[in-house]
Amino acid sequence: MSRLLDGRGELAPLMRIAKSIAHAQQHLRDHLPEEVRDHVFVGGFRDGKLTLLTDRAVWLTWLRYEQPRLLELLHRLPEFAPVSGFTLKVRPVRPVKAPLRQVRRLPAPAADEISACAADVDDPRLKHALERLASHAERDE
Repeated sequence: MSRLLDGRGELAPLMRIAKSIAHAQQHLRDHLPEEVRDHVFVGGFRDGKLTLLTDRAVWLTWLRYEQPRLLELLHRLPEFAPVSGFTLKVRPVRPVKAPLRQVRRLPAPAADEISACAADVDDPRLKHALERLASHAERDE
């Protein structure tokens, strides 16, 4: 593990590329207009071209017009001097939808049965789990 983190293992080139991509991402974010920052991502580096990903076609169009400025910006970093251009791609990001909350109900008669089972159990962990489950019952108060 220490060889991997020190950059001496077989994955060292991959780790260097990942660090470079993260550095390019941060450098671009620092210099992009605020409304664009959250929509542009560095996706990779291959054959002298840096891949820029965006979530909407409107930002892709903006990137096309801004390519010369962004290329000059990247050339300020020594490790990106060999970048000759960009590969631009749209990858829509779907918002994360929280799963619907399933409300479970435990009727009082079912809780009474579970409590009766708990009374007959010798295993303390199982007994505690059954009692805890029975405590969730709907009780009329």
